[in-house]
Order: sequence, then structure tokens, then C-alpha cells
Amino acid sequence: MAIVTLTTDLGEQDYYVAAIKGAFLKQRSDLQIVDVTHRIQHYDIVQGAFVLQNAYRHFPEGSVHVIHVNNLNSKEPSYLAFEREGHFFLGPDNGIFSLIFPQQAIEAVRLKPAGHDPFPLTSLYAEAVGRLLSGSPLKELGEPAGDLLQRIHLQPIVTKTGIRGTVVYIDHYENAIVNVHRDLFEKVAQDRPAEIWFKRHDPIRRIYRHYHEVPVGEVVCFFNSSGLLEIAVNMGKAGSLLGLQVDDTVQIDFVERKKKT
Repeated sequence: MAIVTLTTDLGEQDYYVAAIKGAFLKQRSDLQIVDVTHRIQHYDIVQGAFVLQNAYRHFPEGSVHVIHVNNLNSKEPSYLAFEREGHFFLGPDNGIFSLIFPQQAIEAVRLKPAGHDPFPLTSLYAEAVGRLLSGSPLKELGEPAGDLLQRIHLQPIVTKTGIRGTVVYIDHYENAIVNVHRDLFEKVAQDRPAEIWFKRHDPIRRIYRHYHEVPVGEVVCFFNSSGLLEIAVNMGKAGSLLGLQVDDTVQIDFVERKKKT
């Protein structure tokens, strides 16, 4: 069955999402439409990129992923289509794809607009979805896009003795996700113990495997299913209880082991 995912900031109280799905189903009635989320903060392409980046690879190859979080105030907005890792992606040329695929070249086409449409998801995207799932090659959907708009992807700062990361996402449970991947952590740590500092709290000195390794209400740090460092409170809300917000700094210091005498 053909699969299309939707990631937007449209919310769920209006008719917009239903209109999109109806337009897609007109193109192909056997389509399976999966809502990744429609609760991205308005115009927040960083949040939108993070969510889709961690969701799309769990779908079968051949899936089409439509993301519409548009923060551009332009009289002539531009929309893209491209293939990556066996998946198809559709969305605005506003830098969001440079956040999903940082430091990777993307060869995209610009979708051909059918006149001025204030809501392209029900026309431009729907037609592109229908044609892709019918086997049309990407080159038939539009002209080569050339250079795409780029956004700076926030990277952790690495030294010999530590990593300075940033909270990039607060999830529904108010767990704080930090832009430090397990691979980077282990590379810099070199088997040294870690101290994880944030705000004015005492450091966390142990990395756990999951939430329930600590008592209810206790702070826990571990690498989540995306391989990113997560700060949580077992059965609690780390964001509220610890005062953590997106863009807060998290400092990881690696301590030299004391030599036995």
C-alpha cells in the first residue's frame, strides 16, 4: 500500500488537514495517510525538521513525506521534491531540508505551480504525490532546483575535556533532548566518567539505559531511541521541574580517573 506522511504546523481544530487528505485521496483512493504531527509550533522549522528527521526512517522505502512548516514571507514561495535513502520528500524551500539532512547535498526539483494557490497542499503537493506514487520520475515534476536555501544546523561544541550541547527539543512528556549523539559522546569520553551540568543543578554522573532505572521523581539521563542524550524525570516533567527549555546549554565534562597509588 502506498504511504504518505504529513508533518505540519496546521493544528487539528480547522478543516485544513482534512482538506489535504481529501485532495490526496482524490489522486489515489487506496492511499494510507499517516499523521506524523500537526502540532509543530507555528513556523518553527527547527522543530519540524527534528520531528521528521527522527520519524521518516521508520517507514518503508517508497514512502512520500510531506512537510509543510513555512516561515517565509515571499510573494513567490518555492516548493521542492527529491528522493533520499529510498524515500520521497516534498516541502517548501525555506531551509528545512538542510536541517533534516545537514551537510548533505540535495538534488531536488522545483514543483511546477498551477497559477497562484494560497494553499498548495491541496493542489501542488497532491498532484506531486499522485504522480510519484504512479511511478513518474522526479524530473517530470519540475525543473532542477539548483542551490537550496540553507539554515545553520546547531552543532555541539567539542573540546578535549568535554562537550557543550544544547536542548533542541522538549517532547510531550517534557523530556529534554540534547543535540549530543551517543557516538560523539563515546568518541570524546574515551571511557572517562562524565559529569552532566545544566542550569544550577547538581551534575548527573551516570548514564542510564531507560527511565525506570531510577525511583519515581528522580532525574535520569540516557541516550534515547534516536541516539540523542535525553534528560528526564521518571514519571515527571523535566522541563517544568528542572527549568529546561529549548536552546538551554548542557555542559558535559569528562573527568580523568584517579590513578591508584
